[in-house]
Amino acid sequence: MPSQKTLDDLFIHELRDIYNAEKQLVKALPKMAKAASSERLQAGFQEHLQQTQGHVDRLETIFESLEVKGSGVKCAAMEGLVEEGAEAIDMDAEPPVRDAGLIAAAQKVEHYEIASYGTLATFAELLGHSEAVELLQQTLAEEKETDQKLTQLAESEINQEAHAR
Repeated sequence: MPSQKTLDDLFIHELRDIYNAEKQLVKALPKMAKAASSERLQAGFQEHLQQTQGHVDRLETIFESLEVKGSGVKCAAMEGLVEEGAEAIDMDAEPPVRDAGLIAAAQKVEHYEIASYGTLATFAELLGHSEAVELLQQTLAEEKETDQKLTQLAESEINQEAHAR
């Protein structure tokens, strides 16, 4: 890992980390949508895929404004979370149970992203990167909304169906 002697260095490193995480997620979400049996869950994953592509675009805008490259960091945390999603996809279970597992995996991803974007927005504000603050807070709000939608879907439908199996 390159040296991160300053908060600005750490900020750039963490931006690159979440950028790689989002790109991993762009590849994983279609697989999760395909594995879901609930049409509402499929639609939720498809909607979040579109949002995630927007998150990638926002991060690229931040990199351009900071005049730095976005590459160079692999997000090991997202790699592990994507693997958990793959395990849910391959679960030998009734479809509603698999859907509950997919939601659990997706919420772990959302919580990681919420923590990352919250930290990044705080760093950006402290460092005076006002454009980045706005873009990061917009993404943070979307990640929180997605987490709430997953919770609502789990509690109103999926978990009850899984429990009935």
